[in-house]
Amino acid sequence: MSAEDRDRRMQWWREARFGMFIHWGLYAQIGRHEWVMNRERIPMEQYEKYADTWKPKVRPAREWAALARSAGMKYMVMTTKHHEGFCLWDTKQTDYNAMKRGPGRDLVAEYVEACREFGLKIGFYYSLMDWHHPDGAICAKDESARKRFIEFTDGCVRELCSNYGKIDILWYDVSWPLSSPELWESEKRNAMVRELQPDIIINNRSQLPEDFGTPEEHVTAEGKGRDWEACMTFNGSWGYFPTAIDWRPVREVISMLRTASAGQGNLLLNIGPAPDGSVPEEAYDRLLTVGRWLALNGEAVYGKVDRVEGVEWIPTGNWTRKGNTYYFWCHNWSPNELVIGGLKTKLICACLLADGKPLDFEQTENQLIIKGLPEKCPDKLANVAIIKMEFDGEVKQALGAGYVII
Repeated sequence: MSAEDRDRRMQWWREARFGMFIHWGLYAQIGRHEWVMNRERIPMEQYEKYADTWKPKVRPAREWAALARSAGMKYMVMTTKHHEGFCLWDTKQTDYNAMKRGPGRDLVAEYVEACREFGLKIGFYYSLMDWHHPDGAICAKDESARKRFIEFTDGCVRELCSNYGKIDILWYDVSWPLSSPELWESEKRNAMVRELQPDIIINNRSQLPEDFGTPEEHVTAEGKGRDWEACMTFNGSWGYFPTAIDWRPVREVISMLRTASAGQGNLLLNIGPAPDGSVPEEAYDRLLTVGRWLALNGEAVYGKVDRVEGVEWIPTGNWTRKGNTYYFWCHNWSPNELVIGGLKTKLICACLLADGKPLDFEQTENQLIIKGLPEKCPDKLANVAIIKMEFDGEVKQALGAGYVII
C-alpha cells in the first residue's frame, strides 16, 4: 500500500472532522450498557430471548442520519455486530441475525439507505470478539475452532463489503481472544476487504496499524503524520443506558472538536439509540445546538488543517490552524479586549469569524491586544466565539513559567 494511495483514500476523512457513532443491539432492550451480557453474566439462553423480543420502529436510521447532518457530522459508523454476537444484517453465517429473528428485516441495509439519503459517508463497525459464537472463546486454545471462527469472521466481513455498495470505513473492535494478527489472519482479511472496496479506510483494531488510530474516551493526538480519530461516549455508555445521566454539555463537545482539529484528528461521537431506535432527547438537543454553532464557525473545523504547535496555554482559549490563518477559540470571554502574551509572529489582520467584522489590534514585543470586542461573548449558543487571525508566518509564542525568558 503506497503513501499516495492512502492519501487518496483518506482525503475526504481528513477534511470531515466530525462523525456519529451508533451502538445499537439487543442490549438496548436491557438499557444497562452494551457490556451487560458480560458484566451481569446473563445466561446465554436467557440473553438469546432478546433476539425475538426486539421490535424496532420503521426505519429509525433516517432519524439518526438527519440528526447527524443537522449536527454538522459528515459520516456515520454503526455497529453491524457488537460483542454480543447478534448480526444486524441478513447474513448467511448465522441465524442469530435481525432478518431471521425479532426485527424481521435487514437493519444494516436501512442504515446504508439513510446515510446515502442524507449525504453521509458510511462506516461499518464489526466486533471481532463474539460472546455468542461457539468457537468465539475456545478458538484461542483449539486450532480447529480457530479455523472455524476465522471462516465465520471472513464470511461476515465479506458480506458486509459485498452486499451494500460502496462502503467508506471498516471499524474493527476488540480482537479477543487471539493474541496476534497472524492468528486472526488480519492481513489476509484486510486485503480481501480492499479488493472488494478499493476506497475503504480501516482502523487499527485488527492488531494492525492500518489507516488510523482510535483513542477511546480521550481526545489525544497520535504521533505527527499518523491519522487518528477519538471515539467518545456522550454519557459514559456506548449502548442505551437511560439512567446514565452525565451527558457531555455542548461546550465540552465543541472543546473536543477543537482539540481534534488542532491535532489533525477527527471526533467520532456516539449515541446509543433506544430499543425502538429513537435518539435520546439529551443527545438530540445537544447535537442540534452543536450543528447551529458549526454553521457559524465551521471554517475553523472542516477542511485541511495543520497541527497547532509552538504556542503555549492561554486561560481565555485555544487555537486551530490552517497555514498562517489561526483561529482563537475564546471559551472564556475577555470583555472589550483580548490580550495574548509572548507572540513572536506579526499579526496582519483579525476578525470575528461568525460575522467577519474586522477588529482593531495593537502588537508590541510582548503583547498582542485585540480591541473593540463586545462586553459579552457574541456567541449565544455555547459562549465560544472564534477570532480569526492572519499572521505573516507560523505562530511562535514564548512565555515559559517565569515572568522573563531565561
